[in-house]
Amino acid sequence: MFSAFVTLALVATNVYGTQHLDRNLAYRSPFSNDPQASHNTKNIQARHIQHARRQTVDAGSFTDEHYPTFYGGDFSNSPFVRNGGINFTHSGLQCTGDPFDTSVLLWTRALPISEGPTPDESVPVCVAFKISRSPTLSGRIIDSGEAFTTFDVDFTVKVEATGLEPDTKYFFQFSDCTNPKTASPIGTTRTLPSPNTPAHLVNGGKSLTLAVFSCSRYQNGFFNAYGVAAHNTTADLFIHLGDYVRGPSVVDHPSLPQSRFAAIGRMVLGRETATIHDYRLRLNQYRTDVSLVDAHVAGPWITDDHEVSDQAWKAGTADSNDTAIGCSFSPSGACFTDRKLAAVRAYHEWMPIRQVDPNNQLRIWRNFQIGKLVDLTMLDTRQYNRDITDLYYNTVINSLADEKNRSLMGADQEQWLFKTLTESKKRGAIWRIIGQQIVFTQLNFGGFFNVDSWDGYRANRNRILDHLVGGHIDNAVILSGDSHGNWVSDLAHPNDTTRYNPITGAGAVGVEFAGTAVTSTSTFGADTNQSTAEGLSRQLVQANPDLQWSEGFFRGFYTLTVDVHQIKADFFAMRNITIPNLEAFVSASFVVENGANKLKRPVAGGKINAGALKSSVAPREE
Repeated sequence: MFSAFVTLALVATNVYGTQHLDRNLAYRSPFSNDPQASHNTKNIQARHIQHARRQTVDAGSFTDEHYPTFYGGDFSNSPFVRNGGINFTHSGLQCTGDPFDTSVLLWTRALPISEGPTPDESVPVCVAFKISRSPTLSGRIIDSGEAFTTFDVDFTVKVEATGLEPDTKYFFQFSDCTNPKTASPIGTTRTLPSPNTPAHLVNGGKSLTLAVFSCSRYQNGFFNAYGVAAHNTTADLFIHLGDYVRGPSVVDHPSLPQSRFAAIGRMVLGRETATIHDYRLRLNQYRTDVSLVDAHVAGPWITDDHEVSDQAWKAGTADSNDTAIGCSFSPSGACFTDRKLAAVRAYHEWMPIRQVDPNNQLRIWRNFQIGKLVDLTMLDTRQYNRDITDLYYNTVINSLADEKNRSLMGADQEQWLFKTLTESKKRGAIWRIIGQQIVFTQLNFGGFFNVDSWDGYRANRNRILDHLVGGHIDNAVILSGDSHGNWVSDLAHPNDTTRYNPITGAGAVGVEFAGTAVTSTSTFGADTNQSTAEGLSRQLVQANPDLQWSEGFFRGFYTLTVDVHQIKADFFAMRNITIPNLEAFVSASFVVENGANKLKRPVAGGKINAGALKSSVAPREE
């Protein structure tokens, strides 16, 4: 079940150290500079070298130590590796993510085949990878290598493929180091154009398409939106804006009645997520959805928001908070700090996301320069440094929403955003697309405001709008998720109809596209029918000056097709999420022209297939 590793580099352990462990980024991120929280690859290497010595030396001469905890280990050049076979789990799934112009992250999971009920935790698994421009990998191999994985990182493998050409499509594959015939399916990825690539030459001169998702909840339905994007669109990049997995809160705990979920056979495994095991189990289960697997194989992902629990902020959640009297009251069974670190650890193990700053393990806000066409700026408006939000049991946030010092982003991230937007304008990028988790535009629900969105952080929102205006920063497009409904708006200061004209769009400073959930329940209620939802949408577009389209019945996603002249947004609605299928239709389409800073009129061309436009004369097509 294990064998001598014949590569010379591994024999010379004193020279090459932990290179095979360090090649697997799952060990190092997100705690590479924190010795108390990171996996120490030297310790893991020593653990496995000790195991190898036990094969030839009387074990009585050694002192057995306990296995390292989840804060403990990493291993590299062990002279013994697993050769009993491995299983590339989740249908051989490979993910790619965070592409740069000359590199991209590759991910897989390689579970050792065990004779017993659980994998042998004492022997590392060695996984090889290769990447090429050839769809069959028969051409020149651009980059290749080997990396170890173990139970310490849930047998995940995350490596960086380097030396790639900008703006190029690639194909890659993982295999068992000890048996190359055991290989994963061939995956597809791509690099971004270099930052200085002229806008009209980005993506080989073709339009660049982003598929944008948020809010998947396993027990609510099948993730058909991912499959539609993978098979029925020309998406080049997949963007996820929050709740890639849903860590259920006490209000939707798996132990509560779920008859409507059980009917489709989508019960979640385990309890409410609180420990590293819980988060790994939830990520593992979500990855069994066929449509999600297909979307990951189709191209690189850029993700955000490592979900901890419902209504999370910088020091707690709706049901998990650190207090002076301890955390025994928490239904999750964990204090918030421990829970948050566990969620972040599992997220970095299971997602193809880079560690942005080794000195700041919680930071996921980052910027992608896609030639001179786009700056894609990804924020964290959930976990990083967010002031307290609505926790269901308190109502004080309504009285705090207008506080000047209240922040959704934290000072560091906010100043970084302003600097990034300014530099984007200065470097000559045409579009500034900002990906973040929650609805930016004010939504007045008859005197009620969702203070878990930007409506609970009004001064922070105004500072961003002021920066766009004061810095003469044009072509800003904000992408939002989390609300479980579709909302398309011109960007303007709330209730400012003096400088902004809702009919013509004059005075707007940008556009927001906020998308519905992949499966999570409609913001209008789980049992809302289409007629009722459209009635509510009509009320909302009439009551909110900036809001131009609302749709709250269908689950789905949207795409952005970007070129030098315009951005076109197509919103896709799933017809049925109770069974796996690719049945969908476009509920509405919108255009933003270069330099206009508003939605093109007539909005949606005056024609929609669901929801409500601000213009009462817009016909609804069947």
